Amino acid sequence: MLLSTAYFPPIEYFAAIAEGMRLSEDSVMPSVVYIEACENYQKQSYRNRCRFYAENGVQDLRVPIIHEGGTHTLPISTIKVDWSTPWLIQTERAISSAYDSSAYFEYYKDELFEILESRPETLFGLNMAILDFFLRKIGIAAEIRLTDKFTPRDSGIYGKDLREAIHPKRSNTILEDLELKKPYFQVFAQKHGFISNLSIMDLLFNEGPDSISYLFRI
Repeated sequence: MLLSTAYFPPIEYFAAIAEGMRLSEDSVMPSVVYIEACENYQKQSYRNRCRFYAENGVQDLRVPIIHEGGTHTLPISTIKVDWSTPWLIQTERAISSAYDSSAYFEYYKDELFEILESRPETLFGLNMAILDFFLRKIGIAAEIRLTDKFTPRDSGIYGKDLREAIHPKRSNTILEDLELKKPYFQVFAQKHGFISNLSIMDLLFNEGPDSISYLFRI
């Protein structure tokens, strides 16, 4: 499977990863996932933004990047995070405000915020650390590899290509196909209703250890 890097990826991203897991009587065979490391940076995608459920409804969080000459012609792995603005404090406050009353936020927030506060130099490094955190906490067995060359869409070299399918401005049927477009508890659901396919943090903070059961039907 081939995925683009993503910042606090949406639930469908992890559902796709979990689909590749295989169970035997006494072991779990991990999903093999390639993360695109050789593409050029693309704006207005999940690569540096995510959607979460706040008191007033769905909101976005975004990572500002340093715009150098020809930013959109630079490899995604070299794009640097702009730590000169107070976005990190604003992000932590926004996440805390949205999920402080959720059942499991207290269990995960310190380690998650430590990742953010370590201030990785690159967007790719930040995203990889966040991906590793959620895979571990949810319990998804995945062997994460990086691409070593850019390939055309649907070339098949790295398996099923979902690089452009998972995009905030494009619809897909990933959750429907996996029979996972279903509700779970959300803090503000009584106010705004259930909202599907938000950032994976929405699922983990609300469902905790049961997140794996939501994503992977055993």
